[in-house]
Formats: sequence, structure tokens, C-alpha cells
Amino acid sequence: MNNLRELRTKKGVYQKDVASYLGVERTTYVKYERGDSEPSFETLCKLADYFDVSVDKILGRKTNDNFYNFENVIPLHTKKVPLLGNIACGEPIFAEEEHGEYVFTSDSIDVDFCLRAQGDSMIGARIYDGDIVFIRRQDMVDDGEIAAVLIGDEATLKRVRYDKEAEILSLYPENPKYKTMHFVGKDLEQIKILGKAVAFQSEIK
Repeated sequence: MNNLRELRTKKGVYQKDVASYLGVERTTYVKYERGDSEPSFETLCKLADYFDVSVDKILGRKTNDNFYNFENVIPLHTKKVPLLGNIACGEPIFAEEEHGEYVFTSDSIDVDFCLRAQGDSMIGARIYDGDIVFIRRQDMVDDGEIAAVLIGDEATLKRVRYDKEAEILSLYPENPKYKTMHFVGKDLEQIKILGKAVAFQSEIK
């Protein structure tokens, strides 16, 4: 990938700088630059973001330069978001965080982490089993918004409704085969809003 050396020189950075950004050893990056090793697709995306070019440019593929001059064409920039485990779209499941896995999404989305949907209680909101749900961390959501909610030690994804007069918090599914959960009085103490669901990403099949 001779283009990597050219892009790095143009940017005025050292091999160790690029390696540090990628989270790899300098020797690993050197192999990418020499063409001795092929980076993964995720690494290619990170390189494209770092040098502010297309993946095609990184790979040395020929592209129509005029294509990138169209005013209505916007370059896609990505970022990685930590995937912290599963979230129940059905009956609540025990909350556990799985670190080390990441999902790439657009950097225009304001999110802190993501969870994998498990179950079919939110299909009315087009969130299906296996979908990735992106969460912005906040301890309150507006009435009617979908949120990741902790019930004791169990996590679930539901639409949140408030009845302020009766002091009732309700968690609504988007599937009629599941029951709405209502919390009042001391039961409210076990409820914690983890964050607002701001986007989801379906698996491409």
C-alpha cells in the first residue's frame, strides 16, 4: 500500500503516530505500508478517517475525482462505539457488560455505547432480535421515548411513559403479546434509566 506512505508524508506524521492511532504495534503498521500485510476492513476505515480520504484511496484504487466534488455528496466518517452486551426486547435479562467489542457507526450520532437487542418486544418500533441499539447515556428521558432501563439487576429496552399525577412510571413494549410494566411507590426505587435509544442498526443479511 504505497499510498499509505504518501499520505503519511503529506500529513507530516511518523509511522509510530499512525500505529498509536490504530492501536497496533509500529511493526504491524510498517507491514501495512510495505504491503506485507493486509489490514482488516475496520482498520481500513480508521486509516481513511485518519488521513481524511476514501478507503479506495487507501487501497490505491482508481476513482473519479469529480465524484468527490459534487456538492450533494458527503464523505462518511465513522467512529467505534463500545458494545456492552445484550438488552432485553422481551422479558428483562440479567444486566452484564461485555467489554472489548466495538461497533462502527457514523460519527454524526451522539452516542456513548451500544447494546444488542434480544427478543421481539420492540418490533413495532422496527427494532428486531439481533439489532444493535445505540444509547446516549442520560438518567432521564422524555415521556414516550425509548430507553435502556435497569430494573434491579435486569436490563430491558422499552418505551417510557410517565403519569405524574399518579406518580407511575410505565414501560411499554411495541408488541401486543407482551404486557406493560407499571412501577409506583417504592417499586420506583429499583428503576434506573441507563440512557436514551437514539439509533439502531440492523444486521445485513
